[in-house]
Amino acid sequence: MQDFITPDRLVLVPGDPGFEDELAGFQTGFAQRPDVVFAARSADDVAAAVAYAASEGLPVGAQATGHGLPDASEGGVLITTKRMDRVTVDAGARAVRVQAGVRWSQVVAAAEPYGLAPLNGSAPGVGAVAYTLGGGLGILAREFGYAADHVRSLDVVTADGRLRHVTPDSDGSGDGDDSELFWGLLGGGANLGVVTELEIGLVPVARLYGGSLAFDGRVVDPVAALRAYERWTATVPDGLTSSFAAVPCPDVPALPPHLRGRYVVSVRVAYTGADGERLVAPLRGIGPVLADSLREMPYADSRTIHSDPDFPHAYYGDSAVLSRLDVAAVGELLALTGPDAPSMYVVQINHLGGALAEPRPNAVPHREGRFLVRVLGGVDGPARERLHRALAAVEPWTIGRALNFAYGAGGRTAAGLYDPGTQLRLAGLKSVYDPANLFRRNYDVSVSSRA
Repeated sequence: MQDFITPDRLVLVPGDPGFEDELAGFQTGFAQRPDVVFAARSADDVAAAVAYAASEGLPVGAQATGHGLPDASEGGVLITTKRMDRVTVDAGARAVRVQAGVRWSQVVAAAEPYGLAPLNGSAPGVGAVAYTLGGGLGILAREFGYAADHVRSLDVVTADGRLRHVTPDSDGSGDGDDSELFWGLLGGGANLGVVTELEIGLVPVARLYGGSLAFDGRVVDPVAALRAYERWTATVPDGLTSSFAAVPCPDVPALPPHLRGRYVVSVRVAYTGADGERLVAPLRGIGPVLADSLREMPYADSRTIHSDPDFPHAYYGDSAVLSRLDVAAVGELLALTGPDAPSMYVVQINHLGGALAEPRPNAVPHREGRFLVRVLGGVDGPARERLHRALAAVEPWTIGRALNFAYGAGGRTAAGLYDPGTQLRLAGLKSVYDPANLFRRNYDVSVSSRA
């Protein structure tokens, strides 16, 4: 390993001071126990780590924030990228360059002075690069599409240790068609290399109408609320993005008093148009409102629409992309995951369509989906089994799963994450760019992994 260490390169092994701290991430349910950690400060550090892993035949993975770990792992090489946190906005080009460790909160703050916004998700602490490689279903997704749809270029270290600058028009300089690599990186997750930096488009946001309407699920029938929401989604313009959530809130001091111990059913909304209040008016007829945060807000406050938890914790989860929302079937899912379940579950149903349905030159699949059901629960065996029983209720309408919302589910198999054509095309890219399958600490798209 000495050939890959320089005086300014931080490399840690078990027992070294700082080793445990370096592994810490948002997901605490799946332990990462690598043989070696390369704490990368630059693309050169990433290339050295990949070259070392290749020389030893070791699996290699990368971690920025640790939100989307596929499961626990033992051995191999882990590259931590949290020190690679440079953000550079080009306001004239409406674009931003972000390094591998950048969180969305940094991008939002950097873009806002120019009246621009990134296509970030609901949680500001999520890593921007990994989120985008998984597709990136953001709070303005129905208006602008997936974050991956707006990527202009990527810098990636492939399994041969080479740093490549990849664009939709890359010719590979004689070593292959890197435009195909560009296609596969966007939607293929971490299968084809370690992305060290990307350039992605920003969108102008003059106003944002958003927030949530919350109802007490023991006062308002959750299934009736869902039926009203489903009917309402058929009436809204493509530019309005929304989701339905059902969360049994624990009775703990960290929550606002009006939410403690309640089964909270809510609708979240984000919209850049001028008639937001008129469009959401029918939702107020669902029943007595427990909390109402709908308002015009600066984009910097968009994190309050969902108010995702910002503290590390353990969770397991999976998702189902649906051809349509069968309310009765989802009602069965809600019954299995509601306040009477033996452990806590969080259910979210995203309205898809709009710009998300438009074909784009990347590997983000299942664009024909109309709704996405996401379920989070505990990591123990009974909690996992109940979660999958709940998702089985919507199986007749399920066309696939979403990579960014598979948290440990299915181990590392890519089954259901891609349609057969996309899976086969990604497997072909894997055989070209990573024939030894170094990047297998993820949902593996190689042919042998298909279920």
